[in-house]
Amino acid sequence: MEIIQSIQNRIYIVRGSRIMLDFDLADLYEVQTKVLNQAVKRNEKRFPSDFMFRLTDIEWLTMRSQIVTASQAKRNFNVNPYAFTEQGIAMLSSVLR
Repeated sequence: MEIIQSIQNRIYIVRGSRIMLDFDLADLYEVQTKVLNQAVKRNEKRFPSDFMFRLTDIEWLTMRSQIVTASQAKRNFNVNPYAFTEQGIAMLSSVLR
């Protein structure tokens, strides 16, 4: 039950879609954010814009004040994170295997 709550706390609504951020997904998959993003880059044709998108500066600034996670300490705030939709998260699980 605790794990479910942890995941639910990492789901946000952006551009009308429920999304999770790259660093939260990296934490859940127990990989570095850099590793997750490299896997996505190697398979970018599998991630169309309705699966994944990079947050704009305004979206990221708005969200940053709401986010309180342990992974923030490791986060590079100079780069806006990727947002993954439900379909993107499903694809991500196949790419990270």
